[in-house]
Amino acid sequence: MIERFHPDSFAPVTVPLSHGTKAGDFVFVSGQVATTADGSIYLGDFETEVNQTLDNVEAVLAAAGARPDQIVKINAFLSNGTLFAPFNEIYARRFGAAPPARTTVVVAFGRGDVRVEVEAIAYVGH
Repeated sequence: MIERFHPDSFAPVTVPLSHGTKAGDFVFVSGQVATTADGSIYLGDFETEVNQTLDNVEAVLAAAGARPDQIVKINAFLSNGTLFAPFNEIYARRFGAAPPARTTVVVAFGRGDVRVEVEAIAYVGH
């Protein structure tokens, strides 16, 4: 069975995607950026942007009945290589000593004001 999820706290989607998809024992979280409850993109300091992005990942997981400690893989996308070190510091605080597997790449976003996007896969089986 496949289920699609959109957290109730999120603004309606304006692009063709599901924020999350549960397939069997896995939850797939679409790439999240620092979107706020009103649907706007947070603009400001990088730490807040990363934390808002990760909060959004967690909200999608929660909508699907999953928790952050069930994440097995994260793909992170940064707009500039100079953001790698600060991203790592924030990420380490969020995920601790046993973080999930991760890939981080530098990309050109369609929006110049986005500096980070994160997608995740969580395993919710027993």
